[in-house]
Amino acid sequence: MKSLKALALAALAATPMQAMAESHARDLPPLVMQPNAERVTFEHIDALNACDWDRLMAQYPEEILIILPNGVWVEGRPAIGDVFAGFCTPRSEGGFLGANFIAEKVKTIGDTVNVSWRVEADWLAEPYKGADAYVTRDGLMYVQVTTFDPADMKFAE
Repeated sequence: MKSLKALALAALAATPMQAMAESHARDLPPLVMQPNAERVTFEHIDALNACDWDRLMAQYPEEILIILPNGVWVEGRPAIGDVFAGFCTPRSEGGFLGANFIAEKVKTIGDTVNVSWRVEADWLAEPYKGADAYVTRDGLMYVQVTTFDPADMKFAE
């Protein structure tokens, strides 16, 4: 299981994200439930755009699973917390602070919300496009499947 976490953290980063994540770990906030699947999803996107780690982590129960490109799994609140701690650091430190995720298309089926998005940021040479599927239950996010892969981004010089 520990090797999966290490592999997932390495897969997220064409950047030194694993070391950053481990150095930024902190106490997890209490859970905050949302009234429906779309509110869970848009709370996630808004918190991600604000790089608000507490709001991000408040929607993930212990059983959270994020499936990254190449089938890499990151499971559990502590591991996900490490990933987002690294994500929410400045670009100069390998993070993605300043990224703005913009939903382009949304399709909700039951408690699953599918979103095609683009990312814009001053440090990107061009917008980066991708998609996520968010599986929610009882006002929390239980699974996220994402195409987000920093190796595919074109960074400004």
